[in-house]
Amino acid sequence: MGPQRPGRNRATTGARPVLAVRLPVRKSRRTRSSLVLMDIRIVVVEDHALVREGTTELLEREPGCTVAGQAGSAEEALPLIRDLRPDVALVDVELPGMNGIALARAVAEQAPDTRVIILSAYDDYAYVIGALEAGVSGYLLKTSTARELGNAVRTAVGGALVLDEAISRRLSRRWRSGPGNPPPAFTPRETEVLNLIARGLPNKQIASQLGLGLRTVETHVSSVLGKLGVTSRTEAALYAVSHRAAATGSRARP
Repeated sequence: MGPQRPGRNRATTGARPVLAVRLPVRKSRRTRSSLVLMDIRIVVVEDHALVREGTTELLEREPGCTVAGQAGSAEEALPLIRDLRPDVALVDVELPGMNGIALARAVAEQAPDTRVIILSAYDDYAYVIGALEAGVSGYLLKTSTARELGNAVRTAVGGALVLDEAISRRLSRRWRSGPGNPPPAFTPRETEVLNLIARGLPNKQIASQLGLGLRTVETHVSSVLGKLGVTSRTEAALYAVSHRAAATGSRARP
């Protein structure tokens, strides 16, 4: 089941989605240049017919985008996605029966080459975390414009994660420190590890890239999660996204 609804926040203002950072997403089948030359095939999954048809019409106007199919529920969408093997499934987070996050998990298992982008009216933290942990390639709000949707689809097919700018700002505020809540004091090595977590590297690859032992990396990862007060690598990566850890560097001595 997906995350619970309490505490969700309906987005009320427009926002441009921004390319955040590479998380554990599947390898792209296409190069950047091929995205311009080839159509990106999309399935739109939305239970409200008017919204579904309007989204389809907007995407069809975007260069390189073709809507290959539509579905009004996850149960209807899953066999359609298995048969059509689209590049992208644009999925409403709230669907009757199986919700959009559960559908994303099923697509990852049954049609792993299809990237899922969640399109939601809500910027609730639990939804975002649940969606990213389900393996989605993007989370956008329904305040997005046609151009923003098109850019998000192309970015996702290119192999990177897309987050709505409003969500990125909210994540940043979530970790914003106050007078009695100083920011985490990462060592330079912990900052390197955090940045590599945000790029989607598992511990073995982090160890290889930094020339460290696997146990040493595991210790650094545990320390990073502890200082952030989170329990998952996804949340740590989101912290890195919202604070641009690669640019800000360390706040502590080694």
